[in-house]
Amino acid sequence: MLLQKKDTWLVKASREETEKSARVRAVAVALGLRLPTAQLLVNRGCETPEQAKRFLEKGTESLHDPLLMKDAETAARRILAVAESGERIVIYGDYDVDGVTSVSILHMYLTSLGADVGYYIPSRLGEGYGMSETSLRRLSGEGCRLIVTVDTGITAVEEAQIIKELGMELIVTDHHECHGDIPEAYAVVNPKQPGCPYPFKELAGVGVVFKLICAMEILRNPQLSAADNVRAVADSYADLAAIGTVADVMPLTDENRLIVSKGLSMIENSPRVSLAALLTACTPDAKAQKRKITSGYIGFTIAPRVNAAGRIRSASTAVELFLSTDREQAKLLAEELCEINKERQIEENRITEEAFEKISAEHDFAHDPVIVLSDEKWHHGIIGIVASRITEKYNRPCILISFDDAGDGTGSSAVSSGDIGKGSGRSIKGMNLVDALTCCRDLLVKYGGHELAAGLSIERSKLEAFKQRINDYARGCFDTEVPGAAIEAECELCPADADMELAIELYRLEPYGVSNPTPLFVMYDMKVAHISSVGNGKHTKLTLSKDSLVITGMYFRRSPAELDLYENDKVDVMFNLDINEYQNIKSLQFIIKDIRLCAEEREVLEREHRLYVAISDGTLDFASVSPHQAQSIVPRREDCAVLYNLLRRELRLEHDTFSLRALCCLLSAEGHPMRYVKVKYIIRVFQELNILGVDETDPEGEVYKFKYIYVKTKADLDKSNILRKLRTSFIQKQG
Repeated sequence: MLLQKKDTWLVKASREETEKSARVRAVAVALGLRLPTAQLLVNRGCETPEQAKRFLEKGTESLHDPLLMKDAETAARRILAVAESGERIVIYGDYDVDGVTSVSILHMYLTSLGADVGYYIPSRLGEGYGMSETSLRRLSGEGCRLIVTVDTGITAVEEAQIIKELGMELIVTDHHECHGDIPEAYAVVNPKQPGCPYPFKELAGVGVVFKLICAMEILRNPQLSAADNVRAVADSYADLAAIGTVADVMPLTDENRLIVSKGLSMIENSPRVSLAALLTACTPDAKAQKRKITSGYIGFTIAPRVNAAGRIRSASTAVELFLSTDREQAKLLAEELCEINKERQIEENRITEEAFEKISAEHDFAHDPVIVLSDEKWHHGIIGIVASRITEKYNRPCILISFDDAGDGTGSSAVSSGDIGKGSGRSIKGMNLVDALTCCRDLLVKYGGHELAAGLSIERSKLEAFKQRINDYARGCFDTEVPGAAIEAECELCPADADMELAIELYRLEPYGVSNPTPLFVMYDMKVAHISSVGNGKHTKLTLSKDSLVITGMYFRRSPAELDLYENDKVDVMFNLDINEYQNIKSLQFIIKDIRLCAEEREVLEREHRLYVAISDGTLDFASVSPHQAQSIVPRREDCAVLYNLLRRELRLEHDTFSLRALCCLLSAEGHPMRYVKVKYIIRVFQELNILGVDETDPEGEVYKFKYIYVKTKADLDKSNILRKLRTSFIQKQG
């Protein structure tokens, strides 16, 4: 639609720049790659053929030495010693996918050593994030000697002191930001803590546990090389480490890329009993064909089901699934996770709808960069997902807070539980959410998280002050205003580039995810040969052509009416290159992420709009308009009759809503082309004379809803003030 705001398009490299780049050509020639693939590698920081080769090989031998991590050796030796002594070890984890997979792999490993090991994951609803004094006293009473935290603990300064007073030991493994004092523990393993020389700081919580297990294996088997020990750990646990890493939205670079690549291969080719059951439960009607396991499949299919357990019931269900080696038990647990996930989806949709209503009613977009909403009945475990959806839609940081009488998990009675709200936030590039919350720490009960995602607890009485404080902070992050959404393509493709060979070659860059996104390309000046709706009108299928290329494009979650595009339009397309497989036949297709009219057609529409504005506000130099041009602008009775008859026919077919572009295209298709300006004035005349009911459903996008009005006599167009003024302006000024 002409006036509808679009995302800003950015393109890292034009086709000409790709062809002229010496670095791109060097990578392409050395590794036998197509130029677009080489450009993608350069975009990902591979400046030389050697760096590009390492990126593509993804071997576990490239993992860093785990003993470089601060306290890793100290922690490994102590855990091994306690395991050998037979004293009780409890793994204290978080309830999300990262925490669940962290608990699972450390429990499996220690069990394989014969250790007396258990685990504890707090209830999201009853206890909240992190350790609580109540749970620690319970573990002490059960004979626990050593607590090992996973994916949590870096802020547990007070809890560490309680553990010490209870006569237990504490080892912290975590990956969250260190925004205060480090807990006093036997060892703290976190690559982000001050003074840690470990070269890669972006491990997930399960990644830190994975490295700790590697350290323990190196200490246990000094007769083997470090690479052999690491390889053995990867062969045993990379699958679950991959799931936790992808689910926690960690950058898929450096070690994460290697761990996830190895893990995806394991899940696809030889899944453990628990994962085989979960794969089947996720797609029970799928044919018994081998699944392609990608990071996207993990993120959108596996992770939500694992997460759902901790969100609305108990994360222990997911842990028990991963620990299970019995096929029947695994099947039942996997099916239970899928059922829990269905409950989660229903609740998520309810909260999302309510949140959008609150935004419309409450949020001041002109003044407040951060969307902060609260409610009495929102489920604590769901608000984080909804916050993500809001941030994605509005491109603004969002914090949702629930006061549903569940307490703060601290065991404190200073404030009644209904006066403590639990919040979950998401941010955008430009505002580190943990830093923003640190600025508000005196208003919070507790908080923690990452740059773009965090959790918090807050007293009801401090909510308004918090809203003001965090928005004051955000205004300093974004200069004058929150930046508009932008979509960035890796490089431009020409028609000759888009073939099956390139699509297959792109598989070598997987796994895709944060910092290694699925390649997004742009192709300019394509022709829309055909356009239709699919999926009950929810999605759009296009046939696009340019030169010798004819290809199908799928645009999901956008209808043809929303796209406002028509056959023979010339368009620019941003897309992923995809291989579609149907009935064992593979074909190339575009997965469209954005589409717009080409520059030439956009300029034509913009000129028409500027002309309409100039006529309407009287700034047009009418004397400069030729009589022939005036005829193309000023409606005649015949023009009005043509558009009226077209709309009456469409209304009989129960089609009542059209954009201005849609009407222009319909008129052209029927042999009556009219300019944008003329059609817009005819619609105004219809509205003025009550010839048809006309509602502007989207004035910015120029969308109209029409209604038939029965009249006994023909309308007298000469009674239209709009038309009379328009005719007079041109005649007098030109006369």
